[in-house]
Amino acid sequence: MSIDKDTAARVAKLARIKVEEDALPALAQEFNNILGFIEQLNEVDVEGVEPMTSVTPQKLKRRVDEISDGDQQDKVLANAPDAREGFFAVPKVVE
Repeated sequence: MSIDKDTAARVAKLARIKVEEDALPALAQEFNNILGFIEQLNEVDVEGVEPMTSVTPQKLKRRVDEISDGDQQDKVLANAPDAREGFFAVPKVVE
């Protein structure tokens, strides 16, 4: 695939990037270089290669999901400027 000056201008417009008219040929060439590199990557044989999420194998630390400090409604509501019926009370903001 080859990118010409008009296509580079259209891409710049879609990306909302201001590119001067005299810079469009260089931008088109840069797009062509990028596409050429992508074509090289497509030629690599990746059959049997597992997808990676990192360059180093890591396992996430896991912990038991236990409730450890719940049931503190009274302590939490003690900090509220206005609490009613076990909930935070806030002023009405929508008419």
